[in-house]
Amino acid sequence: MKVMVIYMTIVRHEWKQGRTAFLLWTAAIAGLLAVCVFLFPEMKGEMEAVSDMFASMGAFTAAFGMDRLNFGTLVGYYSIECGNVLGLGGAFYAALCAVSMLCKEEKEKTAEFLLTHPVSRVRIVTEKLVSVFLQITALNLVVYLVSIGSMTVIGEEIPWKEINLLHFAYYLMQLELGGICFGISALLRKGGMGAGLGIAAMLYVLNLIANITSSMQFLKWITPFAYCDGAGIVEKGCLDAAHVCIGMLLCAAGTVAAYSIYTKKDIHG
Repeated sequence: MKVMVIYMTIVRHEWKQGRTAFLLWTAAIAGLLAVCVFLFPEMKGEMEAVSDMFASMGAFTAAFGMDRLNFGTLVGYYSIECGNVLGLGGAFYAALCAVSMLCKEEKEKTAEFLLTHPVSRVRIVTEKLVSVFLQITALNLVVYLVSIGSMTVIGEEIPWKEINLLHFAYYLMQLELGGICFGISALLRKGGMGAGLGIAAMLYVLNLIANITSSMQFLKWITPFAYCDGAGIVEKGCLDAAHVCIGMLLCAAGTVAAYSIYTKKDIHG
C-alpha cells in the first residue's frame, strides 16, 4: 500500500509540475486552431484564387503539399493551415515534455530525495513515462474537441474521416517524438530543452526537404512528419502503415533505451 501511494504521488507530482506548461501549450494550440477554423467562412470565397496562386509557387507549394489540396474545402484548408499549427505545436510540446522528464531530478537536485523512497528505478521510469503519455493524450483530446466544436459553430459539414485521421496521425507523431526524447532524457543531466526543440525542428525540416527533392525521399522513413502529411492522408483516405510502424518502433526503442540507461545510471543530486 505504501509503494502504491508513492507510485501515485510520482504521477500526481509530474502532472502538477507540468500543469502550467500543459495549460499554456494547450490553450495556444487550441486557440490558434479555433481562429483558423473561424476564418474559413470569410476566406472560402477567395480560396480558388489562393489555390491557383499557391499552385504556381514551385518548391514552396510541394514542401507543404498545397498543390494536392483544394483550399476551397474545409478539409483542404484545415490540413494545411491547422495541420501546421498542430504539427509544430504538438511536436514541440511532446519533445519538451519528454526530454527533461528523467534528467530534471539531477538538474533540480531532487534525485537523492526521490531515490530514497522504497520505489525501484524501473517504477520511477514507468511513472514518468505514464506522465508523458497522459499529458500528450490530454492535450490532443482538448485540441480535438475544440477543433470539432469550432467546425460546428461555423456550420460547416465536418469531414469526420479525414479530420479523425489527421488528428490521430499527429497524436502518433507526438508519441513517437515523446518516446525518442524520453530516451534522450535518460542520457542528460542538466536539462534538455534545446535538444528537444532541436530534434522536433530538425525532423520537420527533413520532411520539407523530402517533399521538395525527389532524390531525398528516403528521409520520409526517418521523420514522423511524413505520415502526418495532410495531402497524403486526404488523397489516400488512410495513414501510411509502413511509416507508422517504423515510427512506433522508434518510439519503443527510445522507451527501452530510457529503462536501460536510467536503471544503470550513476545519478547525482
